[in-house]
Amino acid sequence: MENVITAIEAQKRNRQRVNVSLDGEFAFSLDRLTAAWLKPGRKLTAEEINRLQEQDDAESAHTRALHFLSFRSRSVQEMRDYLTRKGCSPELSSAVLVRLEEEGYLNDTRFCREWVENRNAFRPRGVSLIKAELRQKGIANETIESTLAQADLQESELALKAARRVAGRYTALPQETFRLRLGAFLQRRGFSYGVVSSVLNHIWNETQNSTHGQDTL
Repeated sequence: MENVITAIEAQKRNRQRVNVSLDGEFAFSLDRLTAAWLKPGRKLTAEEINRLQEQDDAESAHTRALHFLSFRSRSVQEMRDYLTRKGCSPELSSAVLVRLEEEGYLNDTRFCREWVENRNAFRPRGVSLIKAELRQKGIANETIESTLAQADLQESELALKAARRVAGRYTALPQETFRLRLGAFLQRRGFSYGVVSSVLNHIWNETQNSTHGQDTL
């Protein structure tokens, strides 16, 4: 059985989509690109209609994925989870993921490297916590280990960087309270006890020297 296209009209609220009428009645909506080859008077079989709707679903999912990527880079697993939440079937999600990888929008190795660089530059934390974050995002252990090896992160330097950013909050506190507060902060950032202990001594001495220097001015 065939149906005749009787109208193709742009939607008022979304000019990138069109409403398609068959035999004088609204039938479905499509992305303008998907509907580009359709003309009033053309006949469509049920199979062609199903194929058009599948293509439209794929384009809509791809558009959603690009919007999701506009905020920051994503891992493959993050994108798969997002598409699932948006109601995409496993088959559709897989097809969109393949397309995004081919287009260069998804790359777990690049994502892993950028995540490590971002953490190092803006939110320093211990290697163990970085690993946990990346595993949570579905990054393979081999990729994580390779990326961290190339980054050659020094935990003591990262801990010092993290501590210096917040130490000013605690400089007026007694030494014991200072160590407890700053130590808890560093442990929450994934640094080991040994690294935290060493950094606390270093930072305490820094703050005291700074305070004494100001007192002599």
